[in-house]
Amino acid sequence: MPLAGKGMLLTSMNIDASDEADFNRWYDREHLEERVAIDGFLEARRYVAHAANPKYLCLYSTEALDVLDSPAYKARLASPTDWSRQTMARFQDMLRVVARITISEGTGRGTALGVVRLRPTPDNAAPWRDALQEKLVPDKCDGIISMHLLETEPELSGATAGIPAVRNEGARDWFVLIDGTHVNAVSAVIAERFTGPAAAPFPHPISVGTYCLMWDLAKSDIAQS
Repeated sequence: MPLAGKGMLLTSMNIDASDEADFNRWYDREHLEERVAIDGFLEARRYVAHAANPKYLCLYSTEALDVLDSPAYKARLASPTDWSRQTMARFQDMLRVVARITISEGTGRGTALGVVRLRPTPDNAAPWRDALQEKLVPDKCDGIISMHLLETEPELSGATAGIPAVRNEGARDWFVLIDGTHVNAVSAVIAERFTGPAAAPFPHPISVGTYCLMWDLAKSDIAQS
C-alpha cells in the first residue's frame, strides 16, 4: 500500500492574485510543517493545477482516520497563528475533505496527480467499490505509479472555525487519486477509465483535474531538521 496511513485530509482552494505570493509563502514556510508535526500526521504533498479548479491542492496523510478528530488536531485548529488566520480568511472556493483510504494500489508517488470526483449512492456504493478494485490497478499503464480511492467522512469534512470551506456539497463523494510520472499519462487514464466509453458502471464524474507536485514533506524530514 503506497499511501502512508489510513486517513487523509484533502484541501483545495483558489486565492486572489494579489494575495498569492503571501499565500504560497505561508504554505511553504509555516503551514505544511506545522500540520505534519501534529501527532499522527505522516506527510503532506502540495500541488498546483495543470488543468483543474481550484488552483491549489494539498494532501495530508495520517496514521488513522481518527487522527483528524483527535485532541491534538483540534487544538491546532482552535489556536491558529495570526498568519494562518489572515491567510485562511482569504481562501476562495475551498474544499475540505476528511477521508478513509480504502483502495491503494501500486508503489510510490508521482510528480503528476489526477483527481476524479465521484458521487455514489447507498445503493451503488458496494458495486462501485468492487469495480474500482479493478480500475485502480496501475501495472499496465505506462507512466502511472499508483492509484487510490478516498471515501469521504461527512461528519469530519467541511468548514471549521476560521476555514471557509464548502460544508455540505457532496459530503459523501469519493475521490480517485492517480499518481503518474507526467500529466499526459494521468490524463490518458482519466479519459480511458472515467470519462470515455469504458467508464461503466460510472456516470460522468462530478469533476476531474490534473495537478503538478510543488513539494512534499514527511515527518522524518522534520525530525532530521
